[in-house]
Amino acid sequence: MVQFEVPAIVPADPEANITDLLVKRVEATPNLALFSVPDGSGWRDISAADFQTAVIALAKGFVAAGVQPGDKVGFLARTTYEWTLVDFALFYAGAVMVPIYETSSPGQIQWIMEDSGAIAIMLESADHFAKFDEVRGDLPLVRDVWQMHLGAIDTLTAAGTGVEDAEIERRRNIAVGSDIATLIYTSGSTGRPKGCVLTHSNFVELARNSAKSLDKVVQTPGASTLLFITTAHVFARFISILDVHAGVRTGHQPDTKQLLPALGSFKPTFLLAVPRVFEKVYNSAEQKAEAGGKGKIFRAAAAAAIEHSRLLEEGQKIPFGLKIKFALFDKLVYGKLREAMGGNVQYAVSGSAPLGPRLGHFFHSLGVVILEGYGLTETTAPATVNVADKTKIGTVGPVLPGVGVRLAEDGEIEVKGINVFREYWNNPEATADAFDDGWFRTGDIGSFDSEGYLTVTGRKKEIIVTAGGKNVAPAALEDPIRANPIVGQVVVVGDQKPFISALITLDPEMLPTWLGNNGLPADMSIADAAKNEAVRAEVQRAVDIANKSVSRAESIRKFTILDTEWTEASGHLTPKMSIKRNVIVSDFADQISAIYDEPVQTTNVAIG
Repeated sequence: MVQFEVPAIVPADPEANITDLLVKRVEATPNLALFSVPDGSGWRDISAADFQTAVIALAKGFVAAGVQPGDKVGFLARTTYEWTLVDFALFYAGAVMVPIYETSSPGQIQWIMEDSGAIAIMLESADHFAKFDEVRGDLPLVRDVWQMHLGAIDTLTAAGTGVEDAEIERRRNIAVGSDIATLIYTSGSTGRPKGCVLTHSNFVELARNSAKSLDKVVQTPGASTLLFITTAHVFARFISILDVHAGVRTGHQPDTKQLLPALGSFKPTFLLAVPRVFEKVYNSAEQKAEAGGKGKIFRAAAAAAIEHSRLLEEGQKIPFGLKIKFALFDKLVYGKLREAMGGNVQYAVSGSAPLGPRLGHFFHSLGVVILEGYGLTETTAPATVNVADKTKIGTVGPVLPGVGVRLAEDGEIEVKGINVFREYWNNPEATADAFDDGWFRTGDIGSFDSEGYLTVTGRKKEIIVTAGGKNVAPAALEDPIRANPIVGQVVVVGDQKPFISALITLDPEMLPTWLGNNGLPADMSIADAAKNEAVRAEVQRAVDIANKSVSRAESIRKFTILDTEWTEASGHLTPKMSIKRNVIVSDFADQISAIYDEPVQTTNVAIG
């Protein structure tokens, strides 16, 4: 059994809770800009001391409203400054937040509120309230419903003026490290979401140790980040808390369509993103270049960037010719992309799915070091992450201080340490099943290199076994296909079948640009595009590229382009955009059957 454990580099404090991180930040740097909020075309800074003042005032409002220590409070909102304000105010009031994805259905909202036993909920918008109102009658425990769009934060703050500072100080000190800090429900790619009990120590100890491990990212003077992925997910939630501890200036942009303008004005030093974001940045740049007649230049620049980064990582000498090309493309292409991201981005932390070497090397040559990491809700986000001093593109890095990772006999990744959750809420059976002698079973398959850098190869339950007995990890095929600009999502199938095949959807955002660049009507419907020969040839090209990385027995022999999208609303994606494989396989059973009912026409032979 392969195992890597790294001792914590910060002494544990079992009495500390998350509020102590803010208290110590204010003591150290009261005037430091801890947040920036949109203000016209620019940003207005909020100091650490002013943030704490606002937190305490809102916490008083929760106390005045009758929230008791230990009470569960639901929260459904977009990624904004107010999200973290409410989060810390609930901590200061001694309460436990139960975050809900803003895209959740009324049924999901009901389940989370009911299962958690929440007594109140904070909602951001009228749309959020409308969804909650559909199930409110079935939630008798819910006493208060606060609506941010109707001024709930100001109303609560005003109502709390009579609450003494001493009462807030008493409440914020009630919780110790082993107490529940938050109840986060898994995104539910299989079955009903389970509530993960994450403790104060999970966040406090992980934040303190991660800040040391990632010191060049979060503790350099002027460090700043713009959050745009949902703070309801543990990934952004942990970074928000880490930023408070480390003194990182944080901004928010919930509308990803406004992301580029926001990056341009905020100018962050590091980003937090999922691989799909990096794919979109790359594909958009490529298609924009294509539309301007510079597609050939862009592709040559991308190839040079990838080769340059590979040679650097391998410690090889850069040939003179490549140096010249790289310098030229830096002015023509790379510099413009850097400016599009604000001009100051040095690092990007990527999680939730494998990024792939191609994008990792491309962004590295842009001057952006992508630090891929690995973790789950149950591990308070990161268990491993690449470090600034030594990244290995294609891996998710070494184990974080205070964490242990081992591989079971079948290659399953198991985690133990300061970041591992306490239990599943109200679900002792699931809790017992999740642990192997104190180690959390992740359900992921991986491998270590000699230096302890982890590579994740797929989900244990998703391994496909063909009729010929060949084991196939779908991610190895899906990730490179999904990198193609016109591909939306991919699900590889073939369990107990004679060969591997795939269901593919088109990307509705990128498709019109690609169609226009290829002399086709840009307004072509997805249904028509799915049948178009040029579109099919482009998808075949993506499949051919993926097939080159596997044996013929593992390669995709046939694929079907669907005339529909997979979205969270359709029930086929989780809130973090992971595919719900079992739901898709069930809902598209007829299309899968049709693939195997017909003779093989499409092979893994590349089209010239």
